[in-house]
Amino acid sequence: MGHRSVTHSTATVFAALSDPTRRAVLDMLRSGSQPAGRIAEAFPVSRPAISKHLRLLRRARLVQERRDGRRRVYQLNPGPLKAVDAWLSQYRVFWQMNLASLKAFVESDGWREPPGPRTHKQRQIR
Repeated sequence: MGHRSVTHSTATVFAALSDPTRRAVLDMLRSGSQPAGRIAEAFPVSRPAISKHLRLLRRARLVQERRDGRRRVYQLNPGPLKAVDAWLSQYRVFWQMNLASLKAFVESDGWREPPGPRTHKQRQIR
């Protein structure tokens, strides 16, 4: 498997996803579009802080903004998450292979169950 570098846009997506508040905003938007005010009310941080989070999510193209009169309405844009999923899929393959190897080892005749738990006296060094 060749080495693939993380592109600038993918790095921006990972940076946006690194913050728990931004991930919570994305979770909130999975159920549908929300006005900025409603998003801000859902979090115990200031409106300017939520505005900054939304700006970073927009920059990563994880959300789209549209105007509805004076309101700004945000909706989830799942497209950039495909790059994250593609990157993670390499690790899924790695773990599946390792878990299959572990299963084969445990089920083989060469594996012996370790002895039962030690008593306090057995652990003491004299």
